[in-house]
Amino acid sequence: MCGIVGILGKEAVADGLVEALRRLEYRGYDSAGVATLEEGHLAICRAEGKLKNLTHKLFRHPLAGHSGIGHTRWATHGKPSERNAHPHITKRVAVVHNGIIENFRELKSELEGEGITFRSDTDTEVVAQLVDREMVRGAAPEAAVAAVLPRLKGAFALAFLFDGQTDLLIAARKGSPLAIGFGDGEMFLGSDAIALGPFTDVICYLEEGDWAVLTRAGALIRDESGQVVSRPSQKVAAGSLLVDKGNHRHFMAKEIYEQPEVIGHTFGHYLNLDTETVNLPELPFDLAEVEHISITACGTALYAGAVAEYWFERFGRLPVSTDIASEFRYRETPLTGKGVTIVISQSGETADTLASLRYAKEHGQKTIAVVNVPTSTIAREADAVLPTLAGPEIGVASTKAFTCQLATLACLSVALGRARGHLSEEDEHRLVRAMMEVPRLMTEALKLSPEIELLSRTLAKARDVLYLGRGTNYPLAMEGALKLKEISYIHAEGYAGGELKHGPIALIDETMPVVVIAPHDRIFEKTVSNMEEVAARGGRIILLTDPKGAAAASVDAVQKLILPEMPATVAPMVYSIPVQLIAYHTAVLMGTDVDQPRNLAKSVTVE
Repeated sequence: MCGIVGILGKEAVADGLVEALRRLEYRGYDSAGVATLEEGHLAICRAEGKLKNLTHKLFRHPLAGHSGIGHTRWATHGKPSERNAHPHITKRVAVVHNGIIENFRELKSELEGEGITFRSDTDTEVVAQLVDREMVRGAAPEAAVAAVLPRLKGAFALAFLFDGQTDLLIAARKGSPLAIGFGDGEMFLGSDAIALGPFTDVICYLEEGDWAVLTRAGALIRDESGQVVSRPSQKVAAGSLLVDKGNHRHFMAKEIYEQPEVIGHTFGHYLNLDTETVNLPELPFDLAEVEHISITACGTALYAGAVAEYWFERFGRLPVSTDIASEFRYRETPLTGKGVTIVISQSGETADTLASLRYAKEHGQKTIAVVNVPTSTIAREADAVLPTLAGPEIGVASTKAFTCQLATLACLSVALGRARGHLSEEDEHRLVRAMMEVPRLMTEALKLSPEIELLSRTLAKARDVLYLGRGTNYPLAMEGALKLKEISYIHAEGYAGGELKHGPIALIDETMPVVVIAPHDRIFEKTVSNMEEVAARGGRIILLTDPKGAAAASVDAVQKLILPEMPATVAPMVYSIPVQLIAYHTAVLMGTDVDQPRNLAKSVTVE
């Protein structure tokens, strides 16, 4: 996901733009650039690669100007290069853009037919050229943007800077987030509040279809129809805008170690620790009347939903379907009756998940958003919001957001079971007590880090790794494989243990590490049988289990990672810790960019 910043300041803004962009690095990017108004005229500096390349260029050729825009680009149209980096500039306008302009080809053909020459391979440049053309025809900047926006198809966030207009920024959003920051005689623009942290704590979020005219005196916001509207401003707690690694080498490590604290916050929000009950915020529908649950998400969030599917069916005795968001709406899934669709997203801006939410609402379903950003588009459009309270997650590979999603969904599953009469009051107390222990159990699990670091020296030499699990540990196996792929670039796959004989067993030999997630639960013996099948073929087993499981395992493992005993319900949250640490330490040993793995973005806001 690209990053946008804009500043109307009192002093030179180039350094501030770069600082804001640095806070957006977690989104993933392949090039960066800034544009300012030097003596009222547009000037740009762009560079391929990391922000340090842009910083070096600005050191050699500094940009003056008290007004500017900046961008970190994640390539969609046109390969990563300086010529394709943003901002894109004409004689009259500079623009930065997140998203995809779906009809850029026809717009470009139209402009080329009028003799306009393009200098990049991007879809973004058509926006700059369209606005420039309107201005050539005599339109003022605001009117030019108003004329162009309706012609753009797709998802986008845009920021415009105009030659000769030192007190003007124009912003627009459709499908990609934008936030406006208010200062004392200054104004700011960013893809999210984190970017604006160094400058202001008063934030206003543009709604879907909004566009805004910013001057140092404030912001005039219009909706998609052109009507002037008022959007609420909010004071954001300063701590929520602070992003640093602390004493950790990487943000991912910091966020892994934050999990006992943040999951405690999440449970504190949804549990009454005095009465040992679940207290959800009031929902606009009765859980007792729900007849079916659909869960849809992407990536790691999908696996959180897949774990929750087991909980909802077991505690609520309801049919549940879990689906990849990018498939959910295109499959034309029939949604009838008193159904609830749960959408899960860290950012709350994931394009496919947002589209699935809208599909469900169009088909009469009640919707619940499980998100980490309560001001996000998904949160605003859902019927009910269950925030995960993980705090800003900077590492691209999700860790604390995942476990906080699990915590939130676990609370919802207990509330569902109670509402439908399938859990007794004592059942609720027992499950709540188990959840209250998770922060402590996670702290114990983190103590395995030195063992896992040693283990990772072997994994770092592997070409392929297999993860196995049963029950709720099956989605966790898929999540473990995804984590390893994401940040170490080692090929890995997660399978249900019972599927081993249906294909994956053909891959196993003495070079294949097999990570088995197997707490001593009611299906432990079945998992042991799967391990015996692996051992018989020379596979190198890495067993994640508890003391009972370690004692009962009848096969030798390359290494046993022993976690505390715990109820099966909370095991996926706690066992996530070693799963994440395996991926992290392996990636560190391999020297990859742990926080910003290649080709990946933190939030995917385009299809």
